Amino acid sequence: MSIQGQIKTRELMPGFGVEVMDIDVRHANADIKKQLAKLFNLHGALLLRNQNLDDPDDMMAFAEIFGTPEGHTQKQFTLEGYPKIYLLSNKKKNGVPVGAHFDGVGWHTDYSYIDTPVKQTMVYSLEVPPEGGDTLLADLCAAYNALSPKRQAELDKLILHHSYKFFMETREFGRKKLSPEVEAANPDVFHPLIRTHPENGRKALWVSTGTVKEVVGMPNPEGLKLLDELVEFATQDKFTFRHKWRKGDVITWDNRCTLHTGTLFDDTKYERYAYRLWIKGGKPFGPASEEK
Repeated sequence: MSIQGQIKTRELMPGFGVEVMDIDVRHANADIKKQLAKLFNLHGALLLRNQNLDDPDDMMAFAEIFGTPEGHTQKQFTLEGYPKIYLLSNKKKNGVPVGAHFDGVGWHTDYSYIDTPVKQTMVYSLEVPPEGGDTLLADLCAAYNALSPKRQAELDKLILHHSYKFFMETREFGRKKLSPEVEAANPDVFHPLIRTHPENGRKALWVSTGTVKEVVGMPNPEGLKLLDELVEFATQDKFTFRHKWRKGDVITWDNRCTLHTGTLFDDTKYERYAYRLWIKGGKPFGPASEEK
């Protein structure tokens, strides 16, 4: 357990993430907010328990501690009057789903299919199933550091081809063909496999599943096989934190240096309801690139 100024924290796991203790973020002053933003950039993830952010204005105020909230490509599950708050739920109203169900299952980093992926994701739990529905986070900096120098040098040069169209037409849950308008608004992009953190220069093994169509210069299936191998390596237990949700938890993770996945729960017995938001990010750059 450690003290960061006025903030008391403890690690989520050795070398990764911190739980912030004994703070009601609705009443955080400017200094506390500044410290939260600094902790986030240093540790890859923040967890705060026993929060009361049901009021969407409070949720938005928490998000703005870290930057500018980002909208979502799909609009049907946003909270009425709050287009930046996306709902995760298996609940229905008048027979119609109120939120996205099974969203986020499969190791990935959010918005990797756009030119400037979101730097940050946050989820706040209002209703939680008593079992299942965990969120897992993988520390991609630790994974990169565990590679041999030779392997690091080989991967430093590789570029990934990300495609929203490919993702939506091949995903396990919610698969669909894009409209011409959505496809045109989400062109394919290219990002480095090894990403440099803009705040502190840490290197991350920035792999993902779902959005990657190919490793540039490698024919498939060889390229996607390499990607699968790297994801398997980066998501070993020693690099992974499992969060078991409680009502009132808010957890936020750094998409520039983590992978995450949701897990399933018995949706015939239990209900889930949560807010999810994203914070705008910048263009990824790798070891051989200059910051943009």
